Amino acid sequence: MAKILIVEDETPLRAALVDTLLNEGFEVLEAKDGEEGLTAALSQKPDMILLDLLMPKMSGIKVMEKLRADPLGKKVPIVVLTNQIPDDKVMADVIKYEPAYYLVKATLNLNEVVAKIRATLGR
Repeated sequence: MAKILIVEDETPLRAALVDTLLNEGFEVLEAKDGEEGLTAALSQKPDMILLDLLMPKMSGIKVMEKLRADPLGKKVPIVVLTNQIPDDKVMADVIKYEPAYYLVKATLNLNEVVAKIRATLGR
């Protein structure tokens, strides 16, 4: 069973993702801000991370930077979930940390998220 870490400060979205992924048979961890997310990622070693960019305490960009600098987080697949408009600066910051996908919350479909997770994990 794959372990997915959801790092999302919006409680309703985080809850919907948790419920959906549990129903799909994944083990689910959750964090409500970037600091919690980084700590959970390094200690729990998830198979994949769903990561918001705009969060309290530490941005998703900073979380990716710190993860990619650590041997444990160098290769873990990351799916970015954000409402941040992907301008050139944002995309340059995001791309250098090699996320598997960049999904915009406003157009988010939970079935699409599950499909992207399965495709990335090869399941």
